[in-house]
Amino acid sequence: QMMKFAWDNYKQYALGKNELRPLTRNGHIGNMFGGLRGATVIDALDTLYIMELEEEFQEAKQWVEKSFDLNVNGEASLFEVNIRYIGGLLAAYYLTGEEVFKSKALELGEKLLPAFNTPTGIPRGGSLCSPCSGMSWSWGWASAGSSILAEFGTLHLEFLHLSQLSGNPPSRVSVSLPQVMNIRRVLNRVEKPQGLYPNFLSPVTGSWVQHHVSIGGLGDSFYEYLIKSWLMSDKKDSEAKKMYDDALEAIEKHLVKKSAGGLTYIAEWRGGILDHKMGHLACFSGGMIALGAEHAAQERRQRHRELAAEITSTCHESYTRSDTKLGPEAFRFDAGSEATATRLSERYYILRPEVVESYMYLWRLTHQPKYRHWGWEVVQALEKHCRVEAGFSGIRDVYSTPAMHDNMQQSFFLAETLKYLYLLFCEDDVLSLEDWVFNTEAHPLPINHTDFKA
Repeated sequence: QMMKFAWDNYKQYALGKNELRPLTRNGHIGNMFGGLRGATVIDALDTLYIMELEEEFQEAKQWVEKSFDLNVNGEASLFEVNIRYIGGLLAAYYLTGEEVFKSKALELGEKLLPAFNTPTGIPRGGSLCSPCSGMSWSWGWASAGSSILAEFGTLHLEFLHLSQLSGNPPSRVSVSLPQVMNIRRVLNRVEKPQGLYPNFLSPVTGSWVQHHVSIGGLGDSFYEYLIKSWLMSDKKDSEAKKMYDDALEAIEKHLVKKSAGGLTYIAEWRGGILDHKMGHLACFSGGMIALGAEHAAQERRQRHRELAAEITSTCHESYTRSDTKLGPEAFRFDAGSEATATRLSERYYILRPEVVESYMYLWRLTHQPKYRHWGWEVVQALEKHCRVEAGFSGIRDVYSTPAMHDNMQQSFFLAETLKYLYLLFCEDDVLSLEDWVFNTEAHPLPINHTDFKA
């Protein structure tokens, strides 16, 4: 019902219009899709299909067939277009077999290739490319023109599938897979401080620009795609598994902390100095670590299961300690504060999915009833504080009621938040974790149970 309400209102108020000033996954404001329209349509396709909202799905499919124009000029982020548009189109194709989704994904994939034209092959920060002109450039907010770990490290799942679908003879997009695999070679060559991956890398020299490490924004999905690349390869991509294991070992050693009140969290690292802060975006890590724990070496398995549960519990605390029972953009563990936002700029909630994402994984892997109970608390809070006449809105302060709305319904609310909540209460064979992995926008991609080639 929530998905239908969100879709119907989007269709009424926004379908066919350019989506202005959406927030990106890393929290930066700007139009990240260039002239591409309908991000919410593409993001919602697989959710509509999975929820058996047949009429609504056909409306979205028809829009893709008749109105989704790729011949546009404008600034478009490689990262955002990849996870939302290409991920959404690929998932829709694999779920339905409809060729229109496959052809649109391949066509769009080709238009993103100029972003790799750098001295190292690492796409520039923000990695803007104009599909028509073939030009690429960088967002000004990327540190000193550098590339961002979570952006250039969040391409493998989608581009592997694009390469496999490119046909015979192969299209230009199939040539992109070696470019994506080259990213790992650059990362394996560069020295990592304390085994950690900083968030900013120079696409010219292949060296780190700053020593800021975060499992939240700017770093998050890089780690997620390592373990998921291994799983998607049917556990054959040993390079990805080793990189994940080594990264998690360094995170455990240097970033995982426990508060005076007994809450486990993952701090940020700034050149050796810890910032005792955890962003909402970092709350995906409970689910990631739980997923990886199922395939960890015996001596690590139980420890990682416990770590995943503890982090997820901490993120749940960030929700329960607010007046709205929704979590802030970031919460801290300093100055006597635990799991609460201490800065006005961090008190907002924009319908983010990461906490319920971890609830879904922990439920699927443990079947402990508390995860469904916590998920239902989120459903009730969304209905009470975020539902408005025209859909669902983010709120400006989770510690204040009645809620002040920001009047934005993010596309990831339909792609991720509602999908993960739905899957939390479904049977485990609905998008089974044995057969599917979710990209960082919650678009399901099939595990390759045949030959793996990289």
